[in-house]
Amino acid sequence: MAVAASTAARKRSGHDLLGIYLNDHLGGATGGAELARRVAGTCRGSAAGTTLQQLAAEIAQDRVALLEMMAALEIPVRTYKVYAAWIGAKAGRLKPNGYLLARSPLSSLIELELLRLGVEGKAAGWRTLRALADSGRRLDPGRLDELISRARRQADLLEDLRVVAADRLIAMNRTAGQP
Repeated sequence: MAVAASTAARKRSGHDLLGIYLNDHLGGATGGAELARRVAGTCRGSAAGTTLQQLAAEIAQDRVALLEMMAALEIPVRTYKVYAAWIGAKAGRLKPNGYLLARSPLSSLIELELLRLGVEGKAAGWRTLRALADSGRRLDPGRLDELISRARRQADLLEDLRVVAADRLIAMNRTAGQP
């Protein structure tokens, strides 16, 4: 009996595997949307604040687009993955950063890098779904092309912001007399 169950588990259908893949991306999208909101909130009133607020709104919209595509493909949402990602994003605030009661200057750089990595992963997911759309699977290729382009633009924007944050950190280091 245990052998039969093991064999059945190994023979997952492509639809099941796609469901696992998309739910993993949904978890990442949930954590990314939470991080983007937090980063935008910490930059309110700064030159980058408005840009980051728009970016956070787009990242939240991208998450909704993923949910719509999952529904079109009849892939159920695995809520435990969504909750785990949300909790992980909240727990990320607890990492030691050299400051106990204030925000570390390092936080902006790390958060921008994490967002950039997330956007790159999202773009890869869109490209996978774009290939699926070409095979006639209930997905709009034009919409996926838009999402791929938007992810590329988001990654470029995050890289520009990351470079500014890195330069600021390097300048602080030099002012403190460190290499």
